[in-house]
Amino acid sequence: MASDQENSQDANAPDDTSEKEITRGITIMKSIIRDRDKAVTYNVNWNADNQLIGSNAAKLASYIGTLVRMHIPITATRWSNKELGSAKDKIWTEILRSFNIEDTTIRKKYILQLAGKRHRGWRTFLTNKYLKDKEKNFVEYDPEYPVKYAIFITEEEWVAFVAQRRDENFKKVSATNRERASNPTYAYKKGRLGYARLEEKILDETKSDATSLPPYVLWKEARVGKDGTVRDDVQHIYDECETLSQSISTAEDQENRSVLSRALNVPEYPGRVRGKGHGCTPTSLYKNPRRRNPSNQEVMETLQALQAQVLQLQKDNERYRCMEKCSSQLKETSEKASINCQNKFPEGISSCQLYLSSPTYRLVGKGKVHNTSGDLLHHRPLPDGHLKVSVDVVLDKDALLPIPDIVSETTLLRDAIGSFVAWPLDLIFIDDETPTKPASKDRGILRHNESVASQKKVFAQGSQQLSQKIGSRQKNKRDLPVTYLPKKGAFVPRYQISLETLVDSSDMATAGAIRLLDMEEDIFGYSCTETIGKEDLEHIFRHQELGVGVIHTYIRFLYDNFMRGNDQLSNRFRFVSSSLVNKALICREPDSCREYLVKRFMASSTNNLYLWPYNSGCHWLLLAIDPLKEVVYFLNSIDGEWTNYPDMKQLVDTSIKVFRSQRQARVPRTKSSNITWIKVQCPLQRNGIDCGYFVMRFMREIINMNQIEIPITYFDEYKCAHYTRLQLEQIKEELCQYFIEKRLISI
Repeated sequence: MASDQENSQDANAPDDTSEKEITRGITIMKSIIRDRDKAVTYNVNWNADNQLIGSNAAKLASYIGTLVRMHIPITATRWSNKELGSAKDKIWTEILRSFNIEDTTIRKKYILQLAGKRHRGWRTFLTNKYLKDKEKNFVEYDPEYPVKYAIFITEEEWVAFVAQRRDENFKKVSATNRERASNPTYAYKKGRLGYARLEEKILDETKSDATSLPPYVLWKEARVGKDGTVRDDVQHIYDECETLSQSISTAEDQENRSVLSRALNVPEYPGRVRGKGHGCTPTSLYKNPRRRNPSNQEVMETLQALQAQVLQLQKDNERYRCMEKCSSQLKETSEKASINCQNKFPEGISSCQLYLSSPTYRLVGKGKVHNTSGDLLHHRPLPDGHLKVSVDVVLDKDALLPIPDIVSETTLLRDAIGSFVAWPLDLIFIDDETPTKPASKDRGILRHNESVASQKKVFAQGSQQLSQKIGSRQKNKRDLPVTYLPKKGAFVPRYQISLETLVDSSDMATAGAIRLLDMEEDIFGYSCTETIGKEDLEHIFRHQELGVGVIHTYIRFLYDNFMRGNDQLSNRFRFVSSSLVNKALICREPDSCREYLVKRFMASSTNNLYLWPYNSGCHWLLLAIDPLKEVVYFLNSIDGEWTNYPDMKQLVDTSIKVFRSQRQARVPRTKSSNITWIKVQCPLQRNGIDCGYFVMRFMREIINMNQIEIPITYFDEYKCAHYTRLQLEQIKEELCQYFIEKRLISI
């Protein structure tokens, strides 16, 4: 920038409101240039909302106007034009040479936005002075070239600028804006002071400890005249803001319209805060960014999920109609055939298990069946083939009611807790029974225990006392599934039978009895004790959904039998505790979950694969994480996507990034925010119960293959569409054998 330029007029001054024109030269801020040559710089201050304040704020604003006139042509119509990038960089560089400003993105953005305002003011000044008459109408004659500003404007630029301003579209826009601004309802009366410096002035005069004032307070003060009087309409708006501020929270103020916009009954514009002035944004004011609009991909994913839900509801609705049609066609044997006492169930009220047969045969809840003659449901007879059931516990949160409750308009089982519903007879089982799955339905593992106690072959290698107790309890034992009949060549669950006998013969047969299993530090990175209750063992015997205690016990089995003493396996594979990181804790204590994962990853010296059985609340899946390569293998036995678990994915991504930062790893810029997630085409379950068993087998097969990288189509040695019953029974046998060998259950 030349230092011998002449003084000039400040092109950013407000429109002259007097009859007499004030003559002045152009402003080039020679004092700043002289100080710059002497290496003298100016300090500037910023308020809590990141706005420019202080004694040098006005000087910087004027200097910005000079730099804009020097570097930005008047023919530039859009400040966001990329062709102005080099000129904007020059302006920013010149400012940094004379003013002490942090060279940060937020400061540069503020200064360049202010420069954009100065550029628009400069173009408006030229238009009003040379292209319009005193009545603010465009002149018909060709305006003369402003020689006074020749150092800023070339003749070619002037001709092009005049042509732009004489465009009919521009004239229409100009007339509209002039009419809108000619008579404002609430006129601003502080000249060039601005909201930021007005706030600074008020805080200094009142000697307040506050760092900022509410927008509506500044809005009112900016409309107080020199005589100090406040117009009644301005005071009315202020009073209404005071009232609204008592009833609207900050979060609501941020997410919707501000208190001031509500009182003025005007729309809220994005990226700005009414009553705060240039530079104040919702982010800086509320210290929390507004919610961003979803991307097109997120909108499409949401739309696809909704379409899938609608399709499922349509299928369920069709099923309900078919059931009602079939029910209406049944022949009634008597007037009260639908409410007669059923011989299959004990008369009265009994605890029961509730099953559904579609889309898979599964246990969905527990409750009490009311088998009483003449009983009604909501003052209406029960449908044929149904009994009245009260719902106490829901095991499948997405399960639908067999017959929707038309009184309460309830369709989901979870919404019927504590109320009565109608349930099909063949899907109700008293608590001391286990249901037989129809052969024509799903081919998953059968869970019916028919009486075959006399055909059991008990695997017992204990003392004669144990054999006698086994014999004495044989008649009272729960029956085994029919698939376990010891036919020729059939599989016999010897360890399950033996462990169940041990349980029935020990104190574990009583409610509340537990066993403790020590988990060494090498397993999860910390020492702990796992609690195993009778219910956990019953889940194994009856092939029901598994809890974290059983999963962790199997991990201890894998560690003892595969990894202990094997340096290669123990250094390659590690585990993540499902007790410390699960759906509930991620939502409630995300920081502690992240700290645990990062600490676990930091224990890596070479490439490790961390196996994490993740419980989403009602489903088990497996994550295999390689933190050094930043790869996450996703194994889900119900063919779901990781996008269905956003909290889990965000936690893993954040933990890997923190791990990357702590080990000071250098990552290519293209990969800095791109962690690789791979959905493995693993075997899929065919019911709503097997997920825990699948996760245990996944871990066993991964360790057995001794590979860090999991093929996207899964291992060839174990590749299949579904695990067979025998493959899952093998896992259960290993568990039961481990319980026996560790002497966790003894008489």
